[in-house]
Amino acid sequence: MRDRFSLPQTVSRHLAGLGGTMLGMLMMPIAQADSLPAPIQALADQGLQIHGEFDAPGGMRGFGASRQGQEVTIYLTPDGEHAVTGSLTDQDGDNQLEEAALDKHVRAPLEAQTWQLLEDSYWIQDGQRDAPRVVYTFTDPNCPYCQAFWEAARPWVEAGEVQLRHIVVGILAADSPAKAATLLAADDPAAALARHKQGDRISASAQPREIEEQVYSNNQLFDGLGLYATPTSAFKRQTDDGVTRLDRVEGMPDEERLEEMMGGPAPD
Repeated sequence: MRDRFSLPQTVSRHLAGLGGTMLGMLMMPIAQADSLPAPIQALADQGLQIHGEFDAPGGMRGFGASRQGQEVTIYLTPDGEHAVTGSLTDQDGDNQLEEAALDKHVRAPLEAQTWQLLEDSYWIQDGQRDAPRVVYTFTDPNCPYCQAFWEAARPWVEAGEVQLRHIVVGILAADSPAKAATLLAADDPAAALARHKQGDRISASAQPREIEEQVYSNNQLFDGLGLYATPTSAFKRQTDDGVTRLDRVEGMPDEERLEEMMGGPAPD
């Protein structure tokens, strides 16, 4: 089972300065575009995000929803008077219809929203701008595993195949936030990050409030996504059906996962 990012509701509360307006638009329930049946609207009023409707058997209507990043299926009875949340199985115990509906109406949209949040965060480019593959990674200046990941990724980055986007956070040590702010505030953040990774360690120094707030926003994004380890990295992959999905790796990836993240074996 691959790890996937979910988008807890707490993100929308924390990220006022990090694409908050965009997030509100992305999370807009379908009730604002079409009138929802009263039982479904009642659940939406209780905090469920209604993402989409799908065909359900037995004359029912199905809805894909989520609450704090947890996916939920809702079934409206044929009379339109009652709603049931939970799994629907047939006589063989099969719930493939439900899984397909959740994948289309809940998981894929949430992953797309999460990728947008990563894109709108405060990150440092590591690699060529036009690299065909982008990997976001949460980096703490004091994290030895972030250092190991940076070193392991060099063949792909230096070959121009992958661009790492380091979302700099300050969570591991007392001086981590100040070091992260110092990196973001550098005249050339990419060069400062490279020097730091190559052994010329950054020293913490006072930075403008705007820069400190960027680190705070990155920290809130890290927390809001329910993450706990650095590095945590996100990348897109193609399923066997040609669908783009979002995967994550928490901590230093093993060789197999590293190649999957980078899109293939290390270039010669």
